[in-house]
Amino acid sequence: MPPSDLAWIRKEEWDRRLHQVQVTKEDLNRLIMDYLVIEGYKAAAEEFSQEAHISPPIDLESIESRMKIRDALHSGDVDSAIVGVNDLDGSLFDRNPSLFFHLQQQKMIELIRRGQIVEAVKFAQEELAPQGEESPEFLEELERTMALLAFDSSATVTSGPPERIGELLSAGQRMKTAGEVNAAILEASNQGKEVKLIGLLKLLSWGERVLEEKAEFPHLDGM
Repeated sequence: MPPSDLAWIRKEEWDRRLHQVQVTKEDLNRLIMDYLVIEGYKAAAEEFSQEAHISPPIDLESIESRMKIRDALHSGDVDSAIVGVNDLDGSLFDRNPSLFFHLQQQKMIELIRRGQIVEAVKFAQEELAPQGEESPEFLEELERTMALLAFDSSATVTSGPPERIGELLSAGQRMKTAGEVNAAILEASNQGKEVKLIGLLKLLSWGERVLEEKAEFPHLDGM
């Protein structure tokens, strides 16, 4: 039995209230299109646009460009990614210096990964150090990246760098940088950085937590 100081919403009443919420097919279609666009499914977005008679929020050709940039970063080809970003939006780096620094940082990480230590040091001195002098945040990131030079990138887990430093060489770091670039491109095109469906699920989870303080009610499976 629920605590006496909490209201109790029976399943029948809960289901009745849920069915009273009006969600149009157009709303659902826009959520699907939003997902396809942000996640980079160009062909699926084109097909769904025709089937659902819905206009995509951005030029679908830009999806392919974003995915090429993402794939380049996932494979460690930072130079190609930078060229791709400039082709899409030539002033993005000027408006977002943090994004440019993180791409430059990723390039240094890739040089270290390949064992090009001399090149990495020179690159840090010529490209990253001036940016670090202008920003304490950039300087801290540069120092963390420079710390990789004290360790062999092929070292074992026991003899390698501390986790906070060693994680820079992980695939997760490449994905983090690619995600930041993808979000910046989407934001510059007035498109949300996060899939709206994910945002709605987060809102639903938050709403359930708030309601739990006031009532007992049927929870959605998986939430």
